[in-house]
Amino acid sequence: MRFLDEYRNPKLAQQLLRAIRTTITRRWTIMEVCGGQTHSLLRNGIDRLLPDELQLVHGPGCPVCVTPLEQLDRAMAIASRPEVIFCSFGDMLRVPGSTTDLLHVRAAGGDVRIVYSPLDAVDLAQAEPTRQVVFFAVGFETTAPATALAICRARKLGLKNFSMLVAHVLVPPAMEAILAAPGNRVQAFLAAGHVCTITGYDGYQPLAQRFRVPIVVTGFEPADLLEGILLAVRQLEQGRHQVENQYARAVRRSGNTEAQRIVAEVYEVCDRPWRGLGSLPRSGLRLRPEFADFDAEHRFASDLPPVREPPECRAKDVLQGLIRPDECAAFGVTCTPERPLGAPMVSSEGACAAYWKYRRLGR
Repeated sequence: MRFLDEYRNPKLAQQLLRAIRTTITRRWTIMEVCGGQTHSLLRNGIDRLLPDELQLVHGPGCPVCVTPLEQLDRAMAIASRPEVIFCSFGDMLRVPGSTTDLLHVRAAGGDVRIVYSPLDAVDLAQAEPTRQVVFFAVGFETTAPATALAICRARKLGLKNFSMLVAHVLVPPAMEAILAAPGNRVQAFLAAGHVCTITGYDGYQPLAQRFRVPIVVTGFEPADLLEGILLAVRQLEQGRHQVENQYARAVRRSGNTEAQRIVAEVYEVCDRPWRGLGSLPRSGLRLRPEFADFDAEHRFASDLPPVREPPECRAKDVLQGLIRPDECAAFGVTCTPERPLGAPMVSSEGACAAYWKYRRLGR
């Protein structure tokens, strides 16, 4: 199978590991931005095979994990309304809000449904003209084209009972916030390859130059990750700070221009709060005024009580790469997948979930 088995080849992985060991001469800290990369690193044991001088930390690259509590509470308030069919990807159902989650809303009678595409929600709105269908649009630049396409389709069909609760966020502003933070220890990034298939990677150049950090666009298979790490280590050792593209089989410098066009047609850049990072300027997407009729936040406007994170949850420190999940005192004790305190423990891309699943229990 092309582009899969080749990138799981043990001999190739060993060659890359040897190259990393012979290249590194001092301690370096690299952050992989994407939660999918975190899971692959731990699932394949790469974190245990790297030299001791190299530390990997995990970033805010899980869109479920960084969706703010305010938006989660808003989602649950909308999903509880009797006239609403609330549609979401499955990984959002167990993410805790201030007091509950969408799974409990469904158990209490809310019509919460899992869909596999935002276009499924559009089809549902066609089939259920007497109900209001709301899709929870969560994700980075990767999923924004699909939700934009769904909005365009709903508009073309003239649907009055379809809307979206938008929580799209953008990766580069989060990377900038981490680099600018006083306690930052990240010296290089593995950038998320699937995001760059949409955006390209020219937008990372200013970050690399301003903060003098290597950024390597990286895929998700073991050989991808090891080669991405090797490229980052080489830059660090040589004092370079450039953007390199390890994932050349999928990513082009300019990205997917048609996907960028439809996103720009439907959305505009806005300030956005991130769970764990606070409000970041120009870090999110919102519907343009001409698509305001499809904005569930306005259609179902309501006053929500103030939100508060559980004080013992250190998810924000995990998302910023300040600690590993197993360095949180609540990890595996008062925070488990069955009773999570924060989103990273239940999201399919969450770092805490990866540490739990692959038994990285360092304490």
